[in-house]
Amino acid sequence: MNAPQNAVKLRAALYLRVSTTRQAEHDVSIPDQKRQGEAWCEARGYELVETYVEPGASATNDKRPEFQRMIEAGTSKPSAFDIVVVHSFSRFFRDHFELEFYVRKLAKNGVKLVSITQEMGDDPMHVMMRQIMALFDEYQSKENAKHVLRALKENARQGFWNGSRPPVGYRVVAAEQRGAKTKKKLEIDPLHADTIRLIYRLALEGDGTRGAMGVKAIATHLNGRGIFTRDGGRWGIGQVHRILTRRTYIGEHQWGKHRKNKEPTKPEDLVTVPVPPIIDRKTFDAVQKLMQARNPKVAPPRVVTGPTLLTGICFCGKCGGAMTIRTGKSGRYRYYACSIKARQGETGCKGRTIPMDKLDTLVAQHLEERLLTSDRLEEVLVDVLDRRQERAERRREHIAELNRRATESELRLKRLYDAIEIGVADLDDPALKERIAGLKVLRDQAKTDAERAEAMLDSATHQAVTPEMIERFAAAAREKMRLEGGGYRRDHLRALAQRVEVDEREVRIMGSKNELLRTLAAANSAESAANGVPSFIPKWRRESPLNSHPCIFRHV
Repeated sequence: MNAPQNAVKLRAALYLRVSTTRQAEHDVSIPDQKRQGEAWCEARGYELVETYVEPGASATNDKRPEFQRMIEAGTSKPSAFDIVVVHSFSRFFRDHFELEFYVRKLAKNGVKLVSITQEMGDDPMHVMMRQIMALFDEYQSKENAKHVLRALKENARQGFWNGSRPPVGYRVVAAEQRGAKTKKKLEIDPLHADTIRLIYRLALEGDGTRGAMGVKAIATHLNGRGIFTRDGGRWGIGQVHRILTRRTYIGEHQWGKHRKNKEPTKPEDLVTVPVPPIIDRKTFDAVQKLMQARNPKVAPPRVVTGPTLLTGICFCGKCGGAMTIRTGKSGRYRYYACSIKARQGETGCKGRTIPMDKLDTLVAQHLEERLLTSDRLEEVLVDVLDRRQERAERRREHIAELNRRATESELRLKRLYDAIEIGVADLDDPALKERIAGLKVLRDQAKTDAERAEAMLDSATHQAVTPEMIERFAAAAREKMRLEGGGYRRDHLRALAQRVEVDEREVRIMGSKNELLRTLAAANSAESAANGVPSFIPKWRRESPLNSHPCIFRHV
């Protein structure tokens, strides 16, 4: 039944999902769900305001970008829509507990979940029926997963490759044809098998100038001689260690060790797949004994208590790698050190190490003394304000052009429809149909682009920045920067600077002028009056020099 003319239309959001990317590419499930959902909304007089499409995502968990975007829109105040429409409840979730959790979460904000093939009411009986359906969907999903796992295990038992990327030193080749399916196996890849043999030889005998080499020394040796990984990159400790401990290289590939759900694999679920060996068992066993005898401690750096000031935004000026915390003297001293150098040795990077307290103090003092002054802030922000005004004007011109295109396309369509109506043109003419479809695409695309540009223009509006605001912000920021041991110092610094590069004789501090402007506005708004600077890390765009204000320390 259609809604009454004077009734307020309910706003609907359509959620479409298929389980795998292959289904999304070859199946008609999403178009069919979309067609049925739109027809269902139209028949009931609902206004379809948004469509969320999830191509190739499992419904057994909520790790789905479009799903999360929909939930966020549905739980915001005010909500972006009144109902969520799905083809069936299994499209929404295949876990009865999670389904009920999100149904109730949406319901708290006045948003209802409805299925076009399983229409339910709100009374207790229908709620129970929905929960029973969800239990059956969950059971079916687990049964399907069990059957797939059984088929994969049997395929591995027969010595065939189940997919995924092969280990270094091997390649996948077609073994036999069974109906429409091509069974595959692993064979030795001559291009990279010699590298595997070299790694084992270095671990057991060394390079001729010294004895057996450790994992880090092997990575340094390979990188120093230009022997790259399969992807053309540099070797790291983890890659070399995995190669030296992987039984695949003696012809015993273990399938089933790594599950998607990260649950521990039972011994009976492991299948040993025979593959051509690259390393003989004697060499492999000797390397394992040597590595066990050394008992290397490859644990990550010790976690220190309390937040560090620059981790996550501090990078090596030579290689661009992240600088991480290293400790010395049982944790008494802490340093920022290049992570590439730590993993690959000096062949990977010759970047420097600098005491943590020294770098923290230099960066904080420089921002306080050189950036957080009224004159400097005005100088930094004046050009970004001017550029924002110019961009806004250009965007308005662009919106006007898009609207002109949409109107022109609409007029052309009207003329064609008039010609068809009076009998001058034939609707069955293929060329005419193609012309109409093309004009519709041009019209709809122009309207969509214009709406998107208008939304961006609205979001780009900002309040006027006055000298008084800048002076208040600079004074408050300097005060927050001086706090020792508090959370504001770290959060405030990261709102002012988003990247710190440590080079051999200088430190470069860079940040976004746009983020600085937003931080200033937020600090002066009523919402942020109690908290000062918001605790967030703005996105860094290194390739945009006009969007940054680098400051440089020399002779550090």
